[in-house]
Amino acid sequence: MRGADAGFQLVELIVTVAVAAALIGIATPPLASAAAGLEVRLAAGEVQSALRLARAFAATHAVHVGVKFRTGPGGQVRWGLYRDGDGDGVRTDDIDSGVDPLAAPVRTLAHFGRRVRFGFPPGRPPRDPADSRRRLDRLDDPIRFNRSDIASFGPLTGSTPGSVFVTDGAHHLAVVRVASATARARILRYDAVHETWR
Repeated sequence: MRGADAGFQLVELIVTVAVAAALIGIATPPLASAAAGLEVRLAAGEVQSALRLARAFAATHAVHVGVKFRTGPGGQVRWGLYRDGDGDGVRTDDIDSGVDPLAAPVRTLAHFGRRVRFGFPPGRPPRDPADSRRRLDRLDDPIRFNRSDIASFGPLTGSTPGSVFVTDGAHHLAVVRVASATARARILRYDAVHETWR
């Protein structure tokens, strides 16, 4: 009797392991996709925080500031907050020469993993968040502030309008948009199925 019971338990164990493996196989892709979507949202939130910090810094210190985005080797993008040092606004040549000094540490998206980056997922170009009748062009340029990579903020509100697009390089896309009049930064997520931003 003992041998029959042991055999039955082994069959139960094999069936249980097979069912568990099947459930894990079914659940893994949706969980991985949800994790990637969360990483993209968190990365967009970090960019939004940097832009809000710049807005607050400009108002608090009564100075023009800019968030300068730079692409490094391997496509890694970093950004820093710079203060206008000579009264002509924050400019790339002034940053490079040291006239516009760094006002906050340089940051990157590196801690979100390799797949989260500035850019667009492959496939059909997404709709323009500013005008849903059009599709985005220039998909090689995910940082857009009047054809610049500097988001500028003035001491009396107001900013350069623009967008920063964040993706996982597969399915998920978010944008951080800055409004010119209010200098507010907000996050929108792209629904590729319905081709809408929300």
